[in-house]
Amino acid sequence: MRKEAIILYVEDREMDVVLTLDAFKQYNFVNEIHVVRDGQEALDYLFGEGKHADRSIYPLPDLILLDLKLPGISGHDVLRKIKSTPLLKRIPVVILTSSKQEGDLAMSYDSGANSYLVKPIKFEGFLDVVGRIYDYWLTLNIKPPKHD
Repeated sequence: MRKEAIILYVEDREMDVVLTLDAFKQYNFVNEIHVVRDGQEALDYLFGEGKHADRSIYPLPDLILLDLKLPGISGHDVLRKIKSTPLLKRIPVVILTSSKQEGDLAMSYDSGANSYLVKPIKFEGFLDVVGRIYDYWLTLNIKPPKHD
């Protein structure tokens, strides 16, 4: 059974955003996906700052898809900030990146990433990855309780 979910997708490359959103549409995903384009905007969203201050419009996500290679504040820095903040640390963070570097992988898990996925090059691969994210994180996985 699929659960309603709010996803924060942190990605600066427009083509990757389009591919991922198209793949979610293939799965008839109708829940909210908020896209932010860099690390600072991700932190603003998560901490309810600036244009993201209204939680009725920008609610805390149930899942974060995070690219590592972002302009300005890196995905690694965003991840560390998320996992060191009591209100945010229980939100699952799935790294969705093009990096296959062992250092990025190790640093991501050391910083508290819940999963690490390498972006496929072809749409069919994106479709498969998004399907697996959808099936596991939004169907099988039991969400942690909200932090008080």
